[in-house]
Amino acid sequence: MKYIEEFRNGEFAKALSQEIAENVEPDRHYQFMEFCGGHTHTIHRYGIPNLLPKNVEMIHGPGCPVCVLPMARIDKAIALASFSNVILCSYGDMLRVPGTGQKSLLKAKTAGADVRMIYSVDDAHKIAQENPQKEVVFFAIGFETTTPPTAFAIQQAKKLGLSNFSVFCNHVLTPVAMDSLLQTKEVNLDGFVGPAHVSIVIGSKPYETVSKKYHKPIVISGFEPLDVLHSILMLIQQINENRCEVEIQYTRAVNRLGNLISQQVMTEVLELRESFEWRGLGFIPHSALQIKAIYAEFDAEKRFELPETIGEEHKQCICGSVLRGVKKPMECKLFAKVCTPENPLGSCMVSSEGACAAVYAYGRVNAL
Repeated sequence: MKYIEEFRNGEFAKALSQEIAENVEPDRHYQFMEFCGGHTHTIHRYGIPNLLPKNVEMIHGPGCPVCVLPMARIDKAIALASFSNVILCSYGDMLRVPGTGQKSLLKAKTAGADVRMIYSVDDAHKIAQENPQKEVVFFAIGFETTTPPTAFAIQQAKKLGLSNFSVFCNHVLTPVAMDSLLQTKEVNLDGFVGPAHVSIVIGSKPYETVSKKYHKPIVISGFEPLDVLHSILMLIQQINENRCEVEIQYTRAVNRLGNLISQQVMTEVLELRESFEWRGLGFIPHSALQIKAIYAEFDAEKRFELPETIGEEHKQCICGSVLRGVKKPMECKLFAKVCTPENPLGSCMVSSEGACAAVYAYGRVNAL
């Protein structure tokens, strides 16, 4: 297969669906978590639940980087933007995520804060070079996928002597979150459809400890509908054979060791935090990264005095439960009524990778 249309071929999808039906054990209920929000959108966009037997259930996980950032960190970003000499640079989705009291970076911008949407950290560099009298802060979020560019940007800032550039670092780690989910046992998961972009960077090896520890298979999947169906079939086959391995379905992009150059840049600039809060999952030890002391001059949390805040969620929003796989978007009383993509009350409705946004766009009819 060389072209994208071949990964969306309806006849191939039917054949994979039939093979899944032939492989499932009828007296067994299979529950798989697709960790990545990109997979969630594929699943709902292409109606994959309708192609699966009733005893195969897909459960959304905390794989949306915008969604998992807790209120307290958003509140701190808004506080950063409020400084008169600061230009806060952020990816587009983060501008609309509500913080405490439904405040957001977009509302802060409307009130006069200098908040700018960017497409890459290079844009933040350019803004810093063009505005030497201002402090330019890059609001860095995401899993391992977006971490190397942040680390490289910090290295480059030091080489360029870009003294008015800093990073508000919020990068989090995928395998640690998987471990936390399995440890709580809130949802009885049989296996994971592993994230694709993250795994291009870190490879499949980091998942092996989690798979072995909890005896759960993990299959790293591509984003196309045939990728996802194939990965589900591979998980079912592992379970039926009582295997728990980390397998790569997305072999055209992922290998066991990942991108070693990217990993080296990350290791040189960043280190583990003792603990970090995730929306819905609470504080998880060693689940996020912070800037090393040798690059402390580019750490916004050290450069600015930020207020301590605990963050207050909207009382009726169940985004945290959705991210843990405990509830589904349409179980929320606010879903598609008060909470919509135009008026999001929770992060899961904001992001292009959010579960609520996916179900709202594609899966409302068959979500429950």
